[in-house]
Amino acid sequence: MIQLAWLWLRYQPGSDLAKWFRDRVGTLTGRTRRIAIVAMARKLLIALWRYAEDGVVPAGADIRTEEPAAA
Repeated sequence: MIQLAWLWLRYQPGSDLAKWFRDRVGTLTGRTRRIAIVAMARKLLIALWRYAEDGVVPAGADIRTEEPAAA
């Protein structure tokens, strides 16, 4: 989950979860950042669980849809 949280920050920078992390951590590094990513992973797990169970897309997430292939 922690690796997924780091990837979420990288590929979903406009999401509410990523904004929360950046507001919370700012430019801090080291131990504080590692502790905060665990909290981010827990929040992400809950958001993804809601998506799987109820279809609620995490706020601010960029969802890509498949486009039909040109024939």
